[in-house]
Order: sequence, then C-alpha cells, then structure tokens
Amino acid sequence: MLAFEVNQHAVELDLDPKIALMHVLRNDLKLNGPKYGCGLGECGACSVLVDGTIVRSCLIPVSAVHGRKVVTLEGLGTNDRLHPVQAAFIQAQAAQCGYCTNGMIIATVDLLSRNPNPTMDEVKAALSHHLCRCGAHVEILNAVELARVAMSAGAQ
Repeated sequence: MLAFEVNQHAVELDLDPKIALMHVLRNDLKLNGPKYGCGLGECGACSVLVDGTIVRSCLIPVSAVHGRKVVTLEGLGTNDRLHPVQAAFIQAQAAQCGYCTNGMIIATVDLLSRNPNPTMDEVKAALSHHLCRCGAHVEILNAVELARVAMSAGAQ
C-alpha cells in the first residue's frame, strides 16, 4: 500500500510501485494536468511538484512519492481562485495548443518559489527544458513576468 498526498488530499493505493507517477495521476486519480509528452523526461509536459520541487512524473515510480506531497496543475488553484501563475498565463494568452502549458506553469511556480525576482536569463534557463512546439515563447515569458509582479505584490 502506497500512501501520499495529492493536491492536499490523502491517497492510499494498492498498485505496482514501479508504475510511473504520471500514469497513476492520470489513470488512477483522473488528474489530467500532467501530460504524456515524450515519456523520457525531455519535454516537461508531465511536470509536477513533489514536496515543492519540480519533477518529471513520467520518470519517477509512484513508490518515490510514498509519504510525500504531490501538487499537480489542478492543485495550484481553483476555478474561483487561480494561482497567480495560472492567472498570468491566461492574461498573457500563453497557450496555443496547450500541451506544454502544464509544465511551463509548474516550472514557473517552482522558479518563483525559489527566486521571487528572477532575471530574464534565469527565467529562460528555468524554462529551457520545457518544449513548446507552437511557438508561444514570447507569451510564456510575458506570463512569467506578469506572475512575478503579481506574486511580489502579494497575490497568492
């Protein structure tokens, strides 16, 4: 039996501990924020936060989160109260196809939690391993800046 927390909800599952966390999140827990992109940890679409740190959920077995806290895109905010990063991505229209958006938002939350005032070079470095094939890069960078300003002004 594996026990962990997902989006502030306790979860206990009896399953193969070697299954990738992403498959458990999507298939067993019906959380569709993490996307299956490459399955190799290269694209970032499956990113989640584990104990506040970004990880590629396609790469880690579910056993690695036993006793830990997992946050997916769905756990950042609600429809009534979006996380400032989610709100900024909407405001900046930083999604075209939307496939990379989960990873970009999670990476931005991770970055701004560690560095509330990053330079543009630090933002680009933090997002450099998250692939966007639609070319929404400018809008994504604008969204990060909007989120940084909102979060530094106290929006949580």
